Amino acid sequence: MKTEILGIDGASLDRAAELLTEGQVVAVPTETVYGLAANAFDEKAVRRIFEAKGRPADNPLIVHIADVSELERLSPEVPELAYECAERFWPGPLTMILPKADIIPSVTSGGLDTVGIRMPADKTARAVIKRCGFPLAAPSANLSGSPSPTAYRHVYEDMNGRVSAIIDGGDCSVGVESTVISFDGDKIRILRPGFVSPDDLSEVAETIVDKGVLEQLSPDAVVRSPGMKYKHYAPKADVTIIDSDRDSFISYVRKNADEATMLLVFSEADCKGLDIGFVKYGDTSEEQARRLFTALRTLDELGAEKVYARCPEKSGVGLAVYNRLLRAAGFKAVKL
Repeated sequence: MKTEILGIDGASLDRAAELLTEGQVVAVPTETVYGLAANAFDEKAVRRIFEAKGRPADNPLIVHIADVSELERLSPEVPELAYECAERFWPGPLTMILPKADIIPSVTSGGLDTVGIRMPADKTARAVIKRCGFPLAAPSANLSGSPSPTAYRHVYEDMNGRVSAIIDGGDCSVGVESTVISFDGDKIRILRPGFVSPDDLSEVAETIVDKGVLEQLSPDAVVRSPGMKYKHYAPKADVTIIDSDRDSFISYVRKNADEATMLLVFSEADCKGLDIGFVKYGDTSEEQARRLFTALRTLDELGAEKVYARCPEKSGVGLAVYNRLLRAAGFKAVKL
């Protein structure tokens, strides 16, 4: 398959919409990560997403819309709390799990009777959706299990020759996938953390963090959100999170590192006295969110076989970074 490379000008977006209307798959930028988009109502088109990614069929997709008014077409039961969240956080990196309307095929929802819906803040993504006139199912535009793509070149590396087109929209501003929530009566449950933090959501209603955010679920567990069940976001290297202060991290690395080891650190200060290759991913949670996936891909490019990673904060946006890194490590973490 020859993959077209498109820009963000009007003619390019028209071409993207044309391909999507024909049932093709197009990689589209969003503020979180690049998405691998297809007509959410077209079963054959959605199956092409799974084929391009090598994605398990029971891993549900998120449906992207361009206007809040589209909610009623996609879900027969939209609680008032969902509209309150939409008013506060849309357009933006928040996905809401709602009962699924019959118009959405089972393949889109991973066989579930619910569906995740969000309205992206990225203007290019919304412009494509508006041109199509139908919502887009769009998981991250990477090979399943590998680090999510936050730059055009990441998408090109993984998807050139696998999809009909890639829109080059530059780098993503957020860098981790959307927060995914469901509604338990008058409470909000976080199924996947993201840039919209538990503190942000608690300003709307009482908020609960699902145990699947920080714990490994059983292989036969039924999940309602992407990113809960399988090993995700992983580089080729074997990653271990070291949950400690800086001095203890340096001491642990000095005792356990070998020639194949590299480090994923906040800054150069985390490597003081160590003659070991490293990749930085930032001192603040927001910077770490933007840079984590690029850092994991860089470790692959450098040929790292074993990686010791400094543990991010487990609150605010840091909870999302920790969630992604924990899955990249296959839940291997050492607390000192």
